[in-house]
Amino acid sequence: MKILIVEDEPKAGDYLVKGVQESGYVADLARNGVDGLALALEIDYDLIVLDVMLPQMDGWQVLAKLRERKETPVLFLTARDDVADRVKGLELGADDYLVKPFAFAEFLARVKTLMRRGPVREAEVIRVADLEIDVLRRRVSRGGQRIELTAKEFALLHLLAKRQGEVLSRTQIASMVWDMNFDSDTNVVDVAIRRLRVKLDDPYPLKLVQTVRGMGYLLEARS
Repeated sequence: MKILIVEDEPKAGDYLVKGVQESGYVADLARNGVDGLALALEIDYDLIVLDVMLPQMDGWQVLAKLRERKETPVLFLTARDDVADRVKGLELGADDYLVKPFAFAEFLARVKTLMRRGPVREAEVIRVADLEIDVLRRRVSRGGQRIELTAKEFALLHLLAKRQGEVLSRTQIASMVWDMNFDSDTNVVDVAIRRLRVKLDDPYPLKLVQTVRGMGYLLEARS
């Protein structure tokens, strides 16, 4: 099993390579995004461990370019425990993420899980009736007409679309989109749903964002 580690911090990169090799894997190390992408495209690795903050080309760019040609599993490393970073990485095609600093035991457990699972990609394009969500390019359209969404609106729509037909509570939505514990006095979810409806539903006769009173919201085409 061969792993590529793309990490620019010298001590962190050397530490990961040493640990991976001692665990029985073959490891290559790249210290910038350009070299990492070149190796990833040239060699068929079983897993790529990819830092987000890299010189020359950041992890987002490396992953986007990689996904144009290969489906190699990717474990993202990020120093920022920010839900927007995690959502962005997963939407670009990362298979898992790990927030720095982390224990090597947890890192190794994630590596083993991904190696067993292999590349499992979610749909690059999600369609609900005449709505089309291009996950990789973060583009949304209805009936061929482009709809401009903010980052949070896209994250909210993507969540509803991935779980289409399933009622999601305000608590679930707040946790997964805003990474916050839902406060009954906070109407952030309702406000975001309202704004999404203005762009997504108001101009069209078929409404897709549904309210289930007392339970939450779902994305579904109802005749």
